[in-house]
Amino acid sequence: MQSQQNEEKKIVSTFSFASFLHDMGSDMVYAVWPLFLTNVLGANMAVLGFIDGLGDALVSISQAISGYISDRIRRRKIFIWTGYLFGALAKVGYAFTTSWPWIIPFRVLDRAGKMRGSPRDAMIADVSTRDDRAKNFGILRAMDNLGAVFGIVIAIALINWIGYRELFLLAAIPSLLGTALVFFAIKEKPLEHITLYKGFAFKDIDKNFRLFIVLSAIFSLGSFSYSFLLIYAQKSGFSVGFVPVLYLIFNAFAFISSLPFGRLADHIGRKPVLFVSFILWALVSFALIARQSYWFVIAAFMLYGLHKGALEPVQKAFVSELAPSEYRSSGLGTFQLVTGLAALPASFLAGILWDSVSIASPFYFSLAASALAILLLCFVKEDRSRTVLER
Repeated sequence: MQSQQNEEKKIVSTFSFASFLHDMGSDMVYAVWPLFLTNVLGANMAVLGFIDGLGDALVSISQAISGYISDRIRRRKIFIWTGYLFGALAKVGYAFTTSWPWIIPFRVLDRAGKMRGSPRDAMIADVSTRDDRAKNFGILRAMDNLGAVFGIVIAIALINWIGYRELFLLAAIPSLLGTALVFFAIKEKPLEHITLYKGFAFKDIDKNFRLFIVLSAIFSLGSFSYSFLLIYAQKSGFSVGFVPVLYLIFNAFAFISSLPFGRLADHIGRKPVLFVSFILWALVSFALIARQSYWFVIAAFMLYGLHKGALEPVQKAFVSELAPSEYRSSGLGTFQLVTGLAALPASFLAGILWDSVSIASPFYFSLAASALAILLLCFVKEDRSRTVLER
């Protein structure tokens, strides 16, 4: 028992610190990403939505493929450190891009690096129990967001001093350090008794898992890229220099809420916290539609951070439990694939609605998708009868 606990702590802590480093580098880029794309490279909102949606879709496709192959070859680690390396190389590519079409291959490389997600999450789920799984995912997500906070602060401090391109080159360094940490610190054990997942034969998986995938895809259709919130803030009167501060607020609230929400989900169940998460996103949309003052926009970014803090660790824990443990990595990858494919039209549609109707129209659509997802979640059954030691 003690050796299992030590293994759990080492894996969770190593992945958490690697995630901290990588997200520090990534959010040095993402804090100014929509501004760089629109103000420097000349992209309009439809192009921004397409590139962000394509990136989200590639995240999910890469996680599905890596999850499938990971279960098949019974190896996780290679996908994780290679994924971090892809992210570092992409940042170097961003630094040398001079027009928006040329940024697409580097965006593909960056998002393909997310193949680390399903194998890494499966390793964390494997060493966790029912009573600490959401907490462990909460720790991972909290370190993600803490790294983002550091990265955004660095971006705000340096962007006017060194410029976008030098900032992107600097951002590659912590991602490379995260790569090295996983490569040298994680000692992978061969997986035993892993059954290969067959793919999208929904009839072969639990109906609760099927329904949860469907409702999550519907929710994803309305939860477009954060880039729209940042450009929305700029259009609402916030200065270009203050926009990254709003992104910092979002990540700070996600950081402080991820672990508490994870612990809460371990205590009261997954579904109640997921309900809270969906409602928080609906409140984000309400606040931006109302836009009575600057404070409404600032409050929207706070709520957005709380939404992400509640959604991501609990969602991963719930999926890892709804999917049979013998193909957990494939189950996580399948979930990410379906929701990510929904994210491609989500951001693209949001960009079209923004350009052709109004800047508020994407948020009305999001409210409708959120309401339907909340309704369907009522019919997903959560089995809380399992023991503490069940993995």
